Amino acid sequence: MLPPPWTPPPAPVLALTPDPLTPTRDITHAHFQAGETVVVLKGVAGGELWGDAMRIVAPSWHTPTDEDGWRLRDPTGGAQTYTTGHPRYLVHLSWRCPDCLIHLRAMEDTFLPRFADREEVIDCGWYTTTALGQLVHLADARGGR
Repeated sequence: MLPPPWTPPPAPVLALTPDPLTPTRDITHAHFQAGETVVVLKGVAGGELWGDAMRIVAPSWHTPTDEDGWRLRDPTGGAQTYTTGHPRYLVHLSWRCPDCLIHLRAMEDTFLPRFADREEVIDCGWYTTTALGQLVHLADARGGR
């Protein structure tokens, strides 16, 4: 007997929710290193934060913020395999980093109660990707860039 066909996860439900924490996060470029695995938090799913797991590839200038950023690779591929992101958008997955755990806990305390009664995957609309492949938090977006 053949296994059932694989079905992709459902598309996230968009629920625009302001994120006041990430744009004010004080984290330096040196906090992350090439080869590390990180997550870019995007919303809530089943009572937990969810996001896109990425691997840090190389330093890269982050044009939308005019600061040092990181070139990130999505190991699952897709339409946008490589993006550039600011360090404050990233949370370590490859190790239990105290600074990242503090940020993660603050995000959980702020956003999980808002969606406690919902089970679907919720995209809070915190990020967009520019035409130049730059991952940008909406609070950092500037016109024309």
